[in-house]
Amino acid sequence: MDGKQPPAEAVKPAEQAAPVPVPAPGPQPSACRLALSEAIAIAPSIPDIHGAGGCGGTDLVRLEAVVLPDKHRVTLKPAAILRCSMASAIADWVRTDVAQLATNLGSIVTDLDNFDSFECRGRNRVVGAPLSEHGRANALDVRSFKLANGRSISLTDRTVSRELRESVLHSVCARFSTVLGPGSDWYHEDHIHLDLMARHNDYKICQWNVWDPMPATPPLLPVARPDEAPQREAAKADAAKPDAVVDPVAPDAGAEPPAGKPPAKKRR
Repeated sequence: MDGKQPPAEAVKPAEQAAPVPVPAPGPQPSACRLALSEAIAIAPSIPDIHGAGGCGGTDLVRLEAVVLPDKHRVTLKPAAILRCSMASAIADWVRTDVAQLATNLGSIVTDLDNFDSFECRGRNRVVGAPLSEHGRANALDVRSFKLANGRSISLTDRTVSRELRESVLHSVCARFSTVLGPGSDWYHEDHIHLDLMARHNDYKICQWNVWDPMPATPPLLPVARPDEAPQREAAKADAAKPDAVVDPVAPDAGAEPPAGKPPAKKRR
C-alpha cells in the first residue's frame, strides 16, 4: 500500500442511507361522518364517486340500517348510497318520526322500502333533463315501511288512513328540501321522493296530495238510457201537447201491442 487516502467525497457515512418515504395523511372524516356513528346507523363509508356529467359526490356512505334508540334496527331494503348529510337526515327521521308513528300503531318499524337512491341520471329519467338529486347521491325514494307485526304501510296507498299519511307528509316536509308524491306529477304516484337540494333562501318544495280514501262500496252509476227510448227533443214536444199521453215504461222491441192499440210508429 502506498498510504494514499481516498478522496473525501468518496467516503459516504453509513448514516446517509436512502430516506424512507412517509405516506401522506389521508383525508380526515367529516363532522357528519363522526356524528353518524354505529349507535345511530349502520352506514360504512365508501369511496367518492366522480361520474360523467357531474354525477357522484364526496363523503358518501352506504346506509344499510338505522339504529333506533332502543337498539332495534330498521333495515333499508336495499341499502342506499347517499351523501353523509342525506343519510343522517334519513336516520333522524326514522329514529324520531317513523318510530313514534309505529309506536302509535302498537308496533315497531323494522324495514324501509328504498325505491331508489344514487343513480346517475336526469330528473325523472328524462333525456337531456337537469341532473337529478339522485345523480348527486342526495335523494331517496321511499315507498313503504314494514312493522314488526307484519303490517306494511304504503305511503301512497289510499286504503291507509288519511290521518296516518298526513302525519308522514308533515314530518318529511319539515325535514327535507324537496318532497314529491302523488299529485306533483305522474312520475311520483307510487312513491315519495325526498332530497336535500340547496336552494336560494332555503326555499323548500312540498308537493304531495294526500288523496281521500277509496270508498268501501263503489258508487252506483246512473242507468243507461235505453236505445229504443225516444229522442229527448221529441219527448218534450209530445209532453207539451195537451192530449199527450206518455207511457211511463217504453214497450220492449218486438213486443205485441196491447189489444185494441195500434202498433207504435218508429221515429227516424
